[in-house]
Amino acid sequence: MESNFLKQLFQQEFTKIVAVISKRFGLQHIEMAEDIVSETFLLATESWQTKGLPANPNAWLYSVAKQKTLSHFRRNKIFEDKVVPEIHQNQIAADYTDEFSFTQENIKDSQLKMLFAICTPAIASEAQIGLALRILCGFGIEEIAEAFLSNKETINKRLFRAKEKLRTEKIQLELPSEKEIVKRLDNVLHIIYLLFNEGYYSKTQNEILRKDLCVEALRLALMLSTYEKTNVPKTNALIALICFHSSRFDARHSIDGEFILYEQQNEKLWNQALINQGIYFLNLSADGDQLTSYHIEAKIAQWHCAKADTVEKWEQILQLYDRLLAVNYSPGAALNRTFALYKAKGPKTALTEAKKLNLTDNHFYYALLGELYKDMDRQKAIANFQRAQALAKSSLERETIQRKINML
Repeated sequence: MESNFLKQLFQQEFTKIVAVISKRFGLQHIEMAEDIVSETFLLATESWQTKGLPANPNAWLYSVAKQKTLSHFRRNKIFEDKVVPEIHQNQIAADYTDEFSFTQENIKDSQLKMLFAICTPAIASEAQIGLALRILCGFGIEEIAEAFLSNKETINKRLFRAKEKLRTEKIQLELPSEKEIVKRLDNVLHIIYLLFNEGYYSKTQNEILRKDLCVEALRLALMLSTYEKTNVPKTNALIALICFHSSRFDARHSIDGEFILYEQQNEKLWNQALINQGIYFLNLSADGDQLTSYHIEAKIAQWHCAKADTVEKWEQILQLYDRLLAVNYSPGAALNRTFALYKAKGPKTALTEAKKLNLTDNHFYYALLGELYKDMDRQKAIANFQRAQALAKSSLERETIQRKINML
């Protein structure tokens, strides 16, 4: 039995089982739910290696996890003494299996409520991302530590404190009121956006693109679109943004793992189905009168799905970046605007603007300076590329920059 299959199955089903258990018995038992899922997969690994894969692995996992959960509560008398009074004071213990099921409807409902619970303002943003990676995406502690350029001990402490907050603040696994959903949705979308960005440009030492993170971000965003209160224009705009960027995944790496820059990508490898899906959700996002940064970034991403390298294209992108910076300024967006300015107006105009940014701790900044100088001052171009190489976070990026240096 392939380890990749088990890992993928674990990531998919871990989140579902933890969410359903937590929805039924309360977030105060979330760590118990994690332990039960881990025990279930350990048993699955041992059993399936000797007896073979069951006809329905998912159903097998749900059945075993449910038995283990009920056994845990009965054994410790937690259900009768603590859970029942907290859930419904007038509910008798015999009813406790009624809502504890792994139907697709209940799984989706549980995960949606878990998403909003994790994104409570009571928990710091970085801890929310960590919890999202662990509870909603099923990533291991080592994977989360690598994503944060941290260590297992630090991540374990951070997640423990976040779970303690869920308990002490008595956060319920339920959808907030309609008024509160409007406030909380911005935070939920922001976490999904950060999750996608971590996958699209990973901070890990050995790879730039983490498709698994991007897929999870898209799954969570699509889940929001299935619920009336969260199926709003800005949600659809974020989905469009993720679809457009995700469409170019297969073109970003060669067969031997070499990172391929945008202008060198083979557009035949772009996923047209994802582009069409992006267009569909972008059209949906046009309803209403609110223009968010997700709308603008989605439109920029759509332009990048047109390979033609024309001045008109880059002028459109430049105008969009001007609007984006007015709505939500960030150094990264300002840097990307400068690249669009270079493509639309030439290196001299862009160089003047680039120097104003002075992003001296950003390797993309020096890579852009190297690009701008390459036809004007070869030595300055090489010096800036070398500085970018020294600051680059992954070996793939350093290799890409080295190829540019070699060309000069």
